[in-house]
Amino acid sequence: MTEWRPPFALVGAWLGLLVLLALTVTLAYVPLGAANAVVALGIGTIKAGLVAAIFMELRHRSGLTLIFAGAGLFWLGILLWLGSMDFLTRT
Repeated sequence: MTEWRPPFALVGAWLGLLVLLALTVTLAYVPLGAANAVVALGIGTIKAGLVAAIFMELRHRSGLTLIFAGAGLFWLGILLWLGSMDFLTRT
């Protein structure tokens, strides 16, 4: 019977996500003013990049796959921007 062990990259990514989660929770209790949103978005971007690179295995894919993944993120950004325009332009 062979003993299966998770790859080191997966465990490292999981630990990294846990550390970033702890940073996010800690940030909620630290009053930074307007910088809170910027730091939280930065941490969220790092988390998304970690998940895309490690768990979605985009780090081992070809350039064409990365282009399509980037296009998906681009369209998601457009949709989020259009969706936020409704809330931002209300009086």
